[in-house]
Amino acid sequence: MSDTVRTWRHIQQRYNLIGSKCNTCGEVFFPSRVVCPNCRRKGDLEPFQFSGKGKIYTYSVIRSAPDDFKKSAPYAVAVIELEEGAKLTTQLVDCDVDSLEIGDDVEMVFRRVREDGEDGVISYGYKFKVIK
Repeated sequence: MSDTVRTWRHIQQRYNLIGSKCNTCGEVFFPSRVVCPNCRRKGDLEPFQFSGKGKIYTYSVIRSAPDDFKKSAPYAVAVIELEEGAKLTTQLVDCDVDSLEIGDDVEMVFRRVREDGEDGVISYGYKFKVIK
């Protein structure tokens, strides 16, 4: 599948935090699921829009980055616990990596993920930034 097709196919996930909510047990999940991992029910799930706000559950600061990310180092990758209870892994942006703390409030923002050549597709995605 070409990158252009993949970008358009995943546009909902790229610009929204849409997961699943199980109508049987009430749990919410990100990313979307077809079977509830909590109660193991299939077919009673519905799309769920997350608020994009949460807290840092845990994090790691990357100081020695792979070649493709050397220009960004140091940067932080975190597990975020959303207000609704689901957890997701993401990069933290616009923050001082040396002042991060578990429990800091965060919110979703959009940032450029990559650009394919001068005339190529620019794709954006969600990241999270610390609210202080």
